[in-house]
Amino acid sequence: MSTVDVGVILDLGTLAGKIMESCISMALKDYYLTHNYTTQLVLHTRDSHGNVIDAALSAIDLIKNVQVQAILGPQSSSEAEFVVDIGNKTRVPIISFSAISPSLSSTKTPYFIRTALNDSTQVKAIAAIVEAFGWTQIVPIYEDTDYGKDMIPYLTDAMQDVNARVPYQSIISPSSTAVEIKNELYRLMTMQTRVFVVHMRPSLGSRLFLIAKDLGMMTEGYVWIMTDGLTDLLISMDSSIVDSMQGVLGIKPYVPKSRSLDTFRNKWRRKFFQDNHDIDEADLSVWGLWAYDSVWALATSIEEVNTVSPRFNKINDGKNFADLEALGVSQIGPKLLESILQTKLNGLSRKFWLKDGQLQLSSFNIVNVIGNGGRNIGFWSPTLGISRELNLPGKKIYKTYKGDLGAIIGPGYSTKQPMGWKVPIRERLKIGVPVADGFIGFVKVTKDPHTNAITVSGFCIDVFKAVIESMPYSVPYEFVPFAGGFDNLLDQIVIKKYDAVVGDVTIEAKRSLRVDFTLPFTESGVSMVVPIKSDHRKNAWIFLKPLTRNLWLTTGTFFILTGFVVWVLEHRVNEEFRGKPMEQVGLVFYFSFSTLVFAHKERVISNLARFVVIMWIFVVLILTSSYTASLASMLIVEKLDTDLNYLIKKGDFIGYHTDSFVLELIQSLGVHPSKLIAYASPEEYHEALKKGSLNGGVSAIIDEIPYIKIFLTKYCRKYVMVGPTYRTPGFGFAFPKGSPLAPDISRIILNVTQGPTIDRINREWFGEQIYYSEQDGSTLFSESLTLDDFKGLFLIAGAASSAAFLIFLSIFLFEQRNILTSEGSIWQKISSLAIQFNSEKDISTRGSKKMRRSSCRTTTKERIEPCYDASSPQSPTSVSLHQEGRVFSSSKSFPQTQPGMPIQNPTLVIEMTSS
Repeated sequence: MSTVDVGVILDLGTLAGKIMESCISMALKDYYLTHNYTTQLVLHTRDSHGNVIDAALSAIDLIKNVQVQAILGPQSSSEAEFVVDIGNKTRVPIISFSAISPSLSSTKTPYFIRTALNDSTQVKAIAAIVEAFGWTQIVPIYEDTDYGKDMIPYLTDAMQDVNARVPYQSIISPSSTAVEIKNELYRLMTMQTRVFVVHMRPSLGSRLFLIAKDLGMMTEGYVWIMTDGLTDLLISMDSSIVDSMQGVLGIKPYVPKSRSLDTFRNKWRRKFFQDNHDIDEADLSVWGLWAYDSVWALATSIEEVNTVSPRFNKINDGKNFADLEALGVSQIGPKLLESILQTKLNGLSRKFWLKDGQLQLSSFNIVNVIGNGGRNIGFWSPTLGISRELNLPGKKIYKTYKGDLGAIIGPGYSTKQPMGWKVPIRERLKIGVPVADGFIGFVKVTKDPHTNAITVSGFCIDVFKAVIESMPYSVPYEFVPFAGGFDNLLDQIVIKKYDAVVGDVTIEAKRSLRVDFTLPFTESGVSMVVPIKSDHRKNAWIFLKPLTRNLWLTTGTFFILTGFVVWVLEHRVNEEFRGKPMEQVGLVFYFSFSTLVFAHKERVISNLARFVVIMWIFVVLILTSSYTASLASMLIVEKLDTDLNYLIKKGDFIGYHTDSFVLELIQSLGVHPSKLIAYASPEEYHEALKKGSLNGGVSAIIDEIPYIKIFLTKYCRKYVMVGPTYRTPGFGFAFPKGSPLAPDISRIILNVTQGPTIDRINREWFGEQIYYSEQDGSTLFSESLTLDDFKGLFLIAGAASSAAFLIFLSIFLFEQRNILTSEGSIWQKISSLAIQFNSEKDISTRGSKKMRRSSCRTTTKERIEPCYDASSPQSPTSVSLHQEGRVFSSSKSFPQTQPGMPIQNPTLVIEMTSS
């Protein structure tokens, strides 16, 4: 069995150093008790005293005089920066389980192995907590060492990823006196931010919290978050220190529970307190577990390398080398390094495996300091984000939701969610509100003449109150009226006289350079309002415009189709639908089109034809009514002066809202300042537009859409909003630059403006807003009726005609079934059917009681007139004798004559009847 010397460099004067030293010695003993081995590590421990020079000298001594093949440690990152350079030059692996500074990397120094988590890995967990609670600003408090400073750039970047700012960084030296720490905390108390991230080692961190408690900073409203350097050693701190940290949140690397870990912890506690009688309270830290696992990984790698006599090659070429140059180079260093990097084992902390020369990111515990230690309230992992449990079933979704954490008790034993900021010194926010006449519906300031009490109300005020009531924390405030213009009002925020401005203040790019605006809570845009003017110009073809071309064509087609169907249904039974071919074609067109004015004279006999005509007349009635209404609307359609360039060219005057940024917008559009007139109220708008540009008024008003809508609601029948809309952000609440309240209120504004609350507030102050715009075709502008508007009607008419035609065809074919079943060609059958269709049907067979009309002429006095039945030349002819009040009639067979010819020598048999 061969031995391999290994160096250990720790700060044995610290609790952390003593914990790690005990874990290293126990790890070596446990490994050789449970493994068969051919090599054995021999530890050589050196105390760095927390000094960089001592650590470097210890490394030189171990390599030069002991010829160690690896070094465990050093403890701090600043010490490791010197030692890793020595290890890199001599090819001796430097294995550190506590040098966690992100500035150390195996890329530059390949012989540096970090068997701990990089300090930058915890910043994402801290950022997740900040995002979950919606805090928008944090102040890091860190010690002025490499341990403290190296993580801050990563923390700042992580805050930006969750839309949080770092307005200030508090740096405290480890050698600072209590007075210096107190002065720095006083400075923090004067700031708005109340979320602090403490990144210090226990020696300085414990002093900080003791002083913070004395200053009243461990009370309700404050938020303290500790990094793992403090959280991991929390249970080892004095009870008075833990008492000063009540309500603090902290994170530490997650170590899964196991029986082997519990066994080792109990054994470690017995040994540790036996070796350190001066220490009353201590617990196993994650750094101690990493030290334990590192020893096992090193021992395993030494076994794999299996060297018999490891030694150093001395460099000696006759030159005068310094001691550092004369240390030599380890022969087994490269193989040992490769073996360590490839080692995988199940350690006490968790599964041990390295990537890029360091332990890989796992999960973090989130703890809340209550009582004697930290109470676990949840976890953070790269895949799940914040969660109550780590092994959640289902799809892995990253989320940061505070509801996934357990109950949190904050500083001052408060259970309320802290808002993360506070207005310094003042107990209430001073909210400036504009005082202006005119559109008082937005902001209305009234003063009681008896008590001089000021009341502030209005649409903007109610929206602000609704937002504040929906905030997850309390925001006390008071309104302060201000008369002096919007820009001057916003300046009061800049000079810190007011904490915010609430009112009809438009968000502008120029204004946003001085203050921070919330999201808008009103509709955005600038538009123009003009009077409605009648246009008396006529169009010779305007009568065609009520219907679109497709609707005209469809209507004409249905006229012809309906006339044809009625002719088919009446042709066999109605004499008025028979005659010469051209007369019947004309009848088809005439009958259907005459229904347009209900002037058709032809009677229809068949029930099917009556059904078709009734349905068609219903369609015609709707069509004519709609056409009449549309044409009438077009004849009186209102014409508007909607072109701003046209108004500018005419030299008309244009109005705008007093003390509004719209003035600059109008001037940028080319309107001369001499043509602009300012007005302050809807009544002034109305008077100016009523007078017109030629009578001391204006031709148009250009203003923001919220003001225009209020004006049009009051004068909806006289004016209309026209022209292009020039985009603007709308109204917003103003806060100081960097105010943490602005983003919180913006989030609530989204909920208020998208729900019923904003509609209720609108109705309370402005009633039902009815107004006309140029795009509102239903109220001002008559558009042509389209085919889509009458699809239903034409469907009804088509269905009625089709049904009647099919029923008639079915009956006709049934009656002529002898023709269909007879022998002959198809053409012969069609010809026979056509002849039958064209022949007159005997209506007596249909049971009709109506008499067929004859060509009789009425006679008077005693004149006898033959009456010839033109439809049946061979039938008996009747003669009528009319004498005053009596009628004599007779019938007789007469010789056949031609129609229209007189009857020769008639013989009469007269029957006398009383009329």
